[in-house]
Amino acid sequence: MTRPPNADTASAADHAGGAILSPDADAPPQQGLQRDDFEQAASQQEKPDLVGDEQFFGIRLVDTPDGRNKASMLISKMYAWRGLEGDHGLTEDPNRVTLMAHRKGEPVGTLTLGLDSTRGLLADQLFQEEIDAYRARGARVCEFIKLAFDMDGQSRPFLAALIHLAMMYARDIHECEQLFIEVTPRHSGFYQQMMGFTQLGDVKVNPRVNVRGVLLRLDLAYMKEQVELYGGKGDQAEGVRSFYPLFFSPREEAGIINRLKTM
Repeated sequence: MTRPPNADTASAADHAGGAILSPDADAPPQQGLQRDDFEQAASQQEKPDLVGDEQFFGIRLVDTPDGRNKASMLISKMYAWRGLEGDHGLTEDPNRVTLMAHRKGEPVGTLTLGLDSTRGLLADQLFQEEIDAYRARGARVCEFIKLAFDMDGQSRPFLAALIHLAMMYARDIHECEQLFIEVTPRHSGFYQQMMGFTQLGDVKVNPRVNVRGVLLRLDLAYMKEQVELYGGKGDQAEGVRSFYPLFFSPREEAGIINRLKTM
């Protein structure tokens, strides 16, 4: 992975740890892996990184019990630091795609893409009316949940890589058109100003974490346009105050998408 230069390097952890408010209401408590989990994990070969630099940073798909346990521990750590209540463990679900960023093998970030199904999205609990308006238009909807990122002040390019890769899964692999996230009002400005999300509806109290939340929406076609304009430019995108210059370049994006489609 080409590491884009840092830009506007306010702490990414301030925008990531606990910013997306969709922990599962029905996830079982995480009490570490049991013997059967270890045996199952051992029988499943660790997937190679989807993108990354073997010496420093990489992002991989989480699809083993061991991987989910590591990601769950990171989520619990970051959400507890934010004072968010509830259970934040990951469970195996065919309608979710979880990515985990690691630095030299140690988990430093995770993000889950939730796909629409007969069970709906987690955000439907509070905002079904708003999301149904897009379903009624025939749009394929999805959501980002369980974002946690734990790196130092040089982390923004790596957080951008994690978000961009999750967006590729949403738009190019699962053909989603509208992306939703449920965030605290404090963090909504970051997503609106830096990524082009718009707010839908009013602030509501999320009972899963006992925190006020708002629903934000992003048209993934807009995200594609921004990547084509600014992706990979980093500090060279003078005067552009958004997250998109830290995303992969259009050429890198095309290469990654081709690899994902053949996996």
